[in-house]
Amino acid sequence: MNLIPRARGHKYMVKEYDYLVVGSGIAGMSFALKVASPEHRVALVCKSSLHEANTALAQGGVASVTDLAVDDFEKHIHDTMVAGDWISDPKAVEKVVREAPAQIRQLLEWGVNFDRKADGTFDLHREGGHSEFRILHHADNTGFEIQESLIKAVEQNPYIDIYENHFAVEIITQHHLGKMITRRTPDITCYGAYVLNPQGTVDTFLAKVTLMATGGTGAVYQTTTNPLVATGDGIAMVYRAKGTVQDMEFIQFHPTALFHPGDRPSFLITEAMRGYGAMLRNRKGERFMERYDSRLELAPRDVVARAIDSEMKLNGDECVYLDVTHKDPEETRRHFPNIYAKCLSLGIDITKDYIPVAPAAHYLCGGIKVDLNGESSIHRLYAVGECSCTGLHGGNRLASNSLIEAVVYADAAARHASSMVDSYSFRTDVPQWNDEGTRHPEEMVLITQSIREVNQIMGAYVGIVRSNLRLDRAWNRLDILYEETERLFKCSKVSREICELRNIINVGYLIMRQAKERKESRGLHYTLDYLPVPHDGSEVTKAQ
Repeated sequence: MNLIPRARGHKYMVKEYDYLVVGSGIAGMSFALKVASPEHRVALVCKSSLHEANTALAQGGVASVTDLAVDDFEKHIHDTMVAGDWISDPKAVEKVVREAPAQIRQLLEWGVNFDRKADGTFDLHREGGHSEFRILHHADNTGFEIQESLIKAVEQNPYIDIYENHFAVEIITQHHLGKMITRRTPDITCYGAYVLNPQGTVDTFLAKVTLMATGGTGAVYQTTTNPLVATGDGIAMVYRAKGTVQDMEFIQFHPTALFHPGDRPSFLITEAMRGYGAMLRNRKGERFMERYDSRLELAPRDVVARAIDSEMKLNGDECVYLDVTHKDPEETRRHFPNIYAKCLSLGIDITKDYIPVAPAAHYLCGGIKVDLNGESSIHRLYAVGECSCTGLHGGNRLASNSLIEAVVYADAAARHASSMVDSYSFRTDVPQWNDEGTRHPEEMVLITQSIREVNQIMGAYVGIVRSNLRLDRAWNRLDILYEETERLFKCSKVSREICELRNIINVGYLIMRQAKERKESRGLHYTLDYLPVPHDGSEVTKAQ
């Protein structure tokens, strides 16, 4: 393999790697660490810095059965199926739950430090929807601890080349070689990606295997806990390449994001705080969850988010409140040091004051459809982490299942890709990116305004509660923005901004279209036109 980039002309570069990884969260980095070797080099491409990823913002922790005295795999499987409203893929659920302990050991080997008790056992938390204490954590910034540990491991690996501030524009398929591709084309194959470099030109990254690990779609909404890089790039690229995308209607809104107007992203108040004993109260100081669910504050996230949304609408309020003032102050500060410090910086002492909270777009349960090996419908293209749809989450993600899903499927993808990579070859007849077009002076104002419009449309019509009327309205308004943006893209020199706008419109369309197609209230998809029907899993049992 040629490891030296080959220049085409004076400004275009062609780079050849065995593996191209797009995204630098837990999914992308753990995959890269497992496949990198002297014989197989990896390009790790991320559109900002290694540190800016959803992983770093995950406060709660990682779900895994570790205390076998009280917990077991069957309980974790059952909790996951219940939370997913019984439309999770049982095979995916079993895979993640049973393989979780081995991947926890792998994280420990990479230097991740989970909190332990005085006797050396894990200090386990419990979160909504879990029947047992099984959440491993590092104080209240578990994701940050994992992210930083993996960054150190990646930076020390001589076989991983890191490309920060590089933006993947499109994946390369037969389409770029002149072949007509449709969703029915059986042999769509990925040969790498076109990547925008910091100098503003587009390089060609040729790869035997490509992994999408681009995270979620929170930036499609105005109010989100995700970093603003979460524009659904990988999902949009795969959809445009005619790959299968599924379950996009299931957007998890975290019930308790810190309400502080102007903050984007919103600061997350971890679910672990409700597991710790925090109570939800309205403006009058009344606990209200008993009116909505017998599990109170520890009901699944979709239930709690809708309850808060209802309570806010009933009272005309912009937020509700989380109360931990009844707990021991010292213990609260010890368990939640970052939340304590953040709130204190805004004049809120959580040991004495209620915390203002409101729901915010948090996690995408759907995405690029993959099999048990993490491979998509496009050959040689894998997807892992939040941008993928493994079937684990079904209609709603169980708290803290996402980080463990990412490492389990990264491991599966790494093992499968490693067994295949030497049978693949580079496609050397890929044309360079067509860099025609100009930058219009008014381009940025058009882009920023369109992004605002997408955010408003999605928040108003495709949020926690939906209806056919709202979805139709979203469809009509997004359609106009889509046409305008495609015209602008075709005549503009490629930029990160225009690509991100294009991607959030694509993703918004997928969320809205798949929401329209689901003629029921199920999991996170709640519509006024269809009353929710309780499910007990009997249909899953019959299907098996």
